Amino acid sequence: MRTGSDKYRSTALSALLIAFPIVASAQEACTTYTVTDGDTLGTIAQAAYGSYDYQMIFNANRDALAANPNNLPAGLQLILPCEDGRLTPDSELSSIIQQETAEQEATRTNSNTYEPPLKFVSSNNWMPFADESLTGGGIFVRMAATAMQRGGNDRGYNINYVDDWMSHIDVLLPSGAFDVSIAWESPDCSKLDLLGEFSVRMCTEFDFSLPIYETAYAFNTLNDSKYAAAREFADYAGARICRPEAWPISDLEVQGLVEPLVTYVHPKSPLECAEMLINGEVDLYSIEAETASANFTELNANDRVSPNPALATFITYHFLTSKSNPRGRVYIAMLNRGITEMRESGEWYDIVATGLAEYNKLSQ
Repeated sequence: MRTGSDKYRSTALSALLIAFPIVASAQEACTTYTVTDGDTLGTIAQAAYGSYDYQMIFNANRDALAANPNNLPAGLQLILPCEDGRLTPDSELSSIIQQETAEQEATRTNSNTYEPPLKFVSSNNWMPFADESLTGGGIFVRMAATAMQRGGNDRGYNINYVDDWMSHIDVLLPSGAFDVSIAWESPDCSKLDLLGEFSVRMCTEFDFSLPIYETAYAFNTLNDSKYAAAREFADYAGARICRPEAWPISDLEVQGLVEPLVTYVHPKSPLECAEMLINGEVDLYSIEAETASANFTELNANDRVSPNPALATFITYHFLTSKSNPRGRVYIAMLNRGITEMRESGEWYDIVATGLAEYNKLSQ
């Protein structure tokens, strides 16, 4: 079922396609591009930006791509954003954020009813999504703060960082120490029989907000790995796959990549996965493209690694509450109202694009 925000987004992107002066026959940033047979998001991104990281293309075309991002039909028109994230050469980043913030301030009313602030918890070192060093605490933290002031919300909140993701699940949310964790992958809870113990627990013990971000999980191998040429998930049989602790593997489980067909390794941090791949201790490192790129840049190892241009899994991230929290569903409803308004106004894309632009500058 298409939501109102989906329809708004489709209309807005259609208008942008019309506004572009040309539809490029080659993959060029700041244009639109018509897909031809054999194209993948990875090859299009490589031609347009010099990198297989196609997240920015996906962000700008999420309605058209969400159904089947691994199989692009010939003739599909894609917006290829400018390298700084703008959708068109004459648009400005942050303009919608500024507009929506000014409107919120102009319509703000004072209430004499005291309501305790929502207690959010996130974690550092998840670039560019959550880290105290980034503007607003990172993309996902900015989304949470913004959602609390949109969709008719005007609720106080505070945000803290606890750098142990599993403690959010095991203690902090169930005990009521915090109300909402920023942010978690949602398993496909309609396929409980295919999911492992941790994914089933996420489905049965927690409530998820509407999606706040859809991201591609790339499969990274060493250049000379026998798995670099994989074109079907079954080709990864026998592989040692690294995904950090607290990063669920439900997207892989539903593709049949379960033990003992494959072997999973779960170190504490994403950087440890990248190091294990470089050292030959694992065969695959599967995580969001932005995180992988940051890890390999830090290790000065980009020239030794190949992301698979043809295979990826697509993950949705959400705000999370415990079912044991008596107000948890109320908080999710509030956040959903804010998320919906952000999607409809275009503020969601502005937050994502400005966050990625900031992080790209820091990484240079």
